[in-house]
Amino acid sequence: MQARKRYLILLSAGACLIALLYFGGVQTPLFRSNNRRDDRSLHGYHGRPQWPHFSGSLQPFSPWDQMETEEYNVHRSPRQKRDVISGVYKGKRCRMDSCFDFSLCKSNGFKVYVYPQQKGEKMSESYQNILSSIEASRFYTSDPGQACLFVLSLDTLDRDILSPQYVHNLRTKVQNLHLWNNGKNHLIFNLYSGTWPDYTEDLGFDFGQAMLAKASISTENFRPNFDVSIPLFGKEHPRTGGERGYLKYNSIPPYRKYMLVFKGKRYLTGIGSDTRNALYHVHNSEDVVLLTTCKHGKDWQKHKDARCDRDNAQYDKHDYREMLHNSTFCLVPRGRRLGSFRFLEALQAACVPVILSNGWEMPFSEIIHWNTAAVIGDERLLLQIPSTVRSIHQDSILSLRQQTQFLWEAYFSSVERIVLTTLEIIHDRVLQHAARSNLMWNSLPGGLYSLPQYSSYLGDFPFHYAKLGIKPRPKFTAVIHAVTPLISQSQPILKLLVAVAKSQYCVQVIVLWNCDKPLPAKHHWPATSVPVLVIDGESKVMSSRFLPYDTISTDAVLSLDEDTVLSTTEVDFAFTVWQSFPERIVGYPARSHFWDSNKERWGYTSKWTNDYSMVLTGAAIYHRYYHYLYTSYLPASLRGLVDQLSNCEDILMNFLVSAVTKLPPIKVTQKKQYKETMMVQVRSLWSFCLVCLGTTGDITIENTMMVQVRSFCLVCLGTTGDITIENTMMVQVRSFCLVCFRNNRRYYYREYYDGTGEVFLFGLL
Repeated sequence: MQARKRYLILLSAGACLIALLYFGGVQTPLFRSNNRRDDRSLHGYHGRPQWPHFSGSLQPFSPWDQMETEEYNVHRSPRQKRDVISGVYKGKRCRMDSCFDFSLCKSNGFKVYVYPQQKGEKMSESYQNILSSIEASRFYTSDPGQACLFVLSLDTLDRDILSPQYVHNLRTKVQNLHLWNNGKNHLIFNLYSGTWPDYTEDLGFDFGQAMLAKASISTENFRPNFDVSIPLFGKEHPRTGGERGYLKYNSIPPYRKYMLVFKGKRYLTGIGSDTRNALYHVHNSEDVVLLTTCKHGKDWQKHKDARCDRDNAQYDKHDYREMLHNSTFCLVPRGRRLGSFRFLEALQAACVPVILSNGWEMPFSEIIHWNTAAVIGDERLLLQIPSTVRSIHQDSILSLRQQTQFLWEAYFSSVERIVLTTLEIIHDRVLQHAARSNLMWNSLPGGLYSLPQYSSYLGDFPFHYAKLGIKPRPKFTAVIHAVTPLISQSQPILKLLVAVAKSQYCVQVIVLWNCDKPLPAKHHWPATSVPVLVIDGESKVMSSRFLPYDTISTDAVLSLDEDTVLSTTEVDFAFTVWQSFPERIVGYPARSHFWDSNKERWGYTSKWTNDYSMVLTGAAIYHRYYHYLYTSYLPASLRGLVDQLSNCEDILMNFLVSAVTKLPPIKVTQKKQYKETMMVQVRSLWSFCLVCLGTTGDITIENTMMVQVRSFCLVCLGTTGDITIENTMMVQVRSFCLVCFRNNRRYYYREYYDGTGEVFLFGLL
């Protein structure tokens, strides 16, 4: 009897075990996936991470499954976990070839459409800056039928439900958009996702097949070559312009007062607290100064520990800016989320970032080689950080520091830079045949100024000659801008044409006929040893002199006004100098701009002084690529302003080249004084209205009988942007242009000369 009972019990237990295995109650590892990380993500599985093998003390971090503790999971209900999986991982396998419709980009190229803002919808200042940057870019279109990419007008930046910037009912609002199409060909910007206590990466709505431009995105959720990781930036981050980096000069050896610093919050509990709570272990109060404070949040005293009072006292003794600017390395540990404001602060201060944020997809990782500008650490190896940074050679430190300045100014100094970099990355994916190389993105002047539509060969760009070890072709094309009719054979333009054509370096002469009178007959032009091509300007505007004409076959362009007086020897000398500096403007007539503290605006002067800030394009040589940049990259508002004024195109070209190269122009001197013929335009201006597209208001000129276009008096009324000039006999247009270009805040001079204050001046004996 007893044996029979034991037999029945064993039989029942075996049957239960078989049923349990059959219905999935226990999963046995019969099959192993080839991609364990993707399988875990798709099924919401989070097991114990397999720690990577580290061969060195501080190697760049490899992606790994984010570790989740019981304390982390206890706050999330099964329904919340399902919602997170649905919101974050639904489009996990999206890539450009599966979730992007390339056919929308074939007819009109890469154009971006921004949905019109809906009435009653609130929008943060940061998101407004993002949309404004898109609308001011060369990619923007107001016609959705021409668009290749769509951006929401609904504010998606802050998806923390506890934030006052949180937009409610976003799921319904997005689904009701008539062009949504499950998010295909849409780009969503986001800085904050999730909320206390878990800070997941859930956006709170189904973004479908849309691409994410997201801060603090993890390698686990990042979709390579589809999403774009962007830096976390605050509302104070400037929309355009932005400050330059703080590295004024390179000190050798490149060491500062501190070796490693950090100053920030110490999270006593919750996600992100482990690393910051452990910083005191490596703090030595001498050259490694890592300061934290417990005083943040409403109930911080409830979680106060024994170290808080001492930490708070040390925290208050040190000034953060002083530490930042006097340290060689800056620690950038994760906060509640993976990204941190400390990252951009360190870049700008030329303090090499030491990243401690396991699993963070670095900003613009698709294009930037971060190992040349930062130290990628591991939170689990915190105690090795001081010895690791001390072991870095001073040559490497100098290189890292210089690269931080380049990356800051090229891609991170303003919201506009961040947005344009994001769009250019997607543009290169869409038009792969015209994509930039890694060298373009990671060397001066950066990918934003190296337009692949111009050429995919690095040797066609003037700023890559030195890196490639090549020189520009030893010939130039002269472009003479003609605006007055040809009446006499003794006019300066004919003498200039003959002198330029005799140059041993001249290939051809192009005369751009922007005169209202018909083209002169062919026999009116002198016979020369090089071809003379006369182009009848269709639009008759000033900017047409900088059009990228296909007939210009040489690298160098000699830009000339019709009244310029130069000898053949002087032309040859200027070109010889330019061959040594092909990325700069090299020319004869120099001018200066200055800040007028009394009038609180920029001023322009033609006085002969010991310094200068620009070389006029009436007699200057530069690379033909700048014609393409001027036409294709500059905002249409600036070119329109130049065309309305029929002036200041040379100032704008100087601003452009300076912004690209971060270098001054080069002035060459002559045997005789450069001669300029002042051109005075007399107009009846009772109804003459100039609209400055770079400001918020209109500029009106009334009752002005005589206007001398290079001398224009500017009267600014108030600070609202309205500028009115009334009953003014003499006004200075050049200063007016500086004001307008400055207000546009895209191309203007900050520190024009080299850090040493060196002024380049070449003389002709």
